[in-house]
Amino acid sequence: MISNPFTSQVTPWFFIIFGTLEARLQLLEPNPQPLQQAVGLWPRAQGYDDGEEMPFSRFTDTVEQIVKAVDLPVTVDFETGFADDLTILRKNIDSLLKLGIVGINFEDRIIGGSGLRDIDTQCERIEVLRSASDNLFINARCDLMFDGSNPETHGTLIDALIERAKAYEDVGADGLFVPGLATPEFIKTVCERSPLPVNIMRMRSTPIEDLATLGVARISHGPSPYISLMKTLSKQASEV
Repeated sequence: MISNPFTSQVTPWFFIIFGTLEARLQLLEPNPQPLQQAVGLWPRAQGYDDGEEMPFSRFTDTVEQIVKAVDLPVTVDFETGFADDLTILRKNIDSLLKLGIVGINFEDRIIGGSGLRDIDTQCERIEVLRSASDNLFINARCDLMFDGSNPETHGTLIDALIERAKAYEDVGADGLFVPGLATPEFIKTVCERSPLPVNIMRMRSTPIEDLATLGVARISHGPSPYISLMKTLSKQASEV
């Protein structure tokens, strides 16, 4: 595993941001946390849908604004790399590395389709990212348990998840992100069996200490900050 601030043995949490202003606000906190830019929220804040609808040039422009605005490590939600072609994928990650990011989330889902890329294909794509830098933290996101899957059946998917985790580690991934995984029993099993540190998207009702006890190494807050802000703005607008 590479030397990177996101590999700390102390459970870190990541403040999900969708713009430069929010990034600067995070600097005002007594103990500012590493920043993770959230693609799903950020395009919506700029009029685009999730799923790599935002042009990559605009994507990189916003990343650059955030990196320049803060003195904190920034990791980027790279989705599926904004490319199917491996040459373009390499070009895209090179563009982000030049901006000074230290890590990415990289998904195995199929943008614009259904299901996941097969393991061999996704491993080939992770190898391209690893070849671009030894110091990039690659948080391999696996969507087996996301987007409408039944939490009660997640236990039956753990073997397939761990198969992917082992394959992703073999080609250079540094972490495993499992959005949708929320059942404590299953989280504990995944953390015990995964060869990679496990990243969980925290539900607001789940204490951080409980996730740390289960073995979670990295916590993301997902869309909660954005949703809370939008609710507050809507409420204030309705009261005008």
